[in-house]
Amino acid sequence: MKVSSWNVNGFRAVVKKGFWEWFRSAQSDVVCLQEIKAEPEQLAEADRAVDGLKQLWNPSQVRKGYSGVAVFYRQPPLEVGYGLPEERFQREGRLIRLEYEEFFLFNVYFPNGQMSEERLQYKLDYYRAFLEQAETLRKRKPIVVCGDFNTAHKTIDLKNPKANEDRSGFLPIEREWLDEFVSHGYVDTFRMFNQEPGNYTWWTYRFGARARNAGWRIDYFFVSEELQDRVVDAWIEPEVYGSDHCPIGLELQAV
Repeated sequence: MKVSSWNVNGFRAVVKKGFWEWFRSAQSDVVCLQEIKAEPEQLAEADRAVDGLKQLWNPSQVRKGYSGVAVFYRQPPLEVGYGLPEERFQREGRLIRLEYEEFFLFNVYFPNGQMSEERLQYKLDYYRAFLEQAETLRKRKPIVVCGDFNTAHKTIDLKNPKANEDRSGFLPIEREWLDEFVSHGYVDTFRMFNQEPGNYTWWTYRFGARARNAGWRIDYFFVSEELQDRVVDAWIEPEVYGSDHCPIGLELQAV
C-alpha cells in the first residue's frame, strides 16, 4: 500500500496550483490531507468525484476556512472514525481514522501552539489524548499515523535550531512528547532511510525561506514497531509546490 500525506494549507487554493497533476502522478492508494480549510459543499463539482476515488472530510465546526482534514482512498476501509474521544478535541476537524485489515491509519493535523499559552496547552493535551487513543487501538492491531505534527523533533529537523529553541514547534516540552511517543514503540519512517540534514517539509513564505531551504520537518509518517519490517520506503517531496508544506509518502509491503 502506498500512502501520501500533505498539509495543503487550503484545498481550494492548492487545486489551482497543480494539485490534481501531483495527485494523479502519485498513484497512491490513500491520500491524507491536512489544513483543508473547506467543506465538501464548497468544492467545485469536478473536485468532488475524482477518478472514482472515495472521499472522507472532517472540516472544522468551529469556523469556516480553518483547519480540517480529508482522505481520498482506493481501498475501502473496514471502518472510519472522526476525532478523538474527548469532546473538546472533536470540533476543529483534526483527525480521520481508517481501519484496515492489518492496521489503523490515522490522518492527523495536530494543533499549533504559537498563538498563546492556552493553545500550547491545548496542543500538549491533544498529544496526550492522541497517544492514549493510539495505544488503546494498538491492542487490536498496529498503527500508522501521518500528518502535520507541528513540531520538529530533533536539531537535524530544522535549519536554525538555536534561533528557534524558544518558539512553539521546537520547545523542549513539545519535543519531549515526541520522545515519549517514540519510546512507546513508534518509528519515524523517514529516518529509517535518510539520516541526512536538510530534509524539510515546511518553509515560511517569508524571507525566501524555501529557495534557501531554511525549513522545518514537522510532517511525519510513524508506524508502530510491529509494522517496521513492512516499511518498503518513506520519502519527502520538496520539489512539489502549491503549499507552504510539501507532500510526504510511505510504502508498506503487503502480507
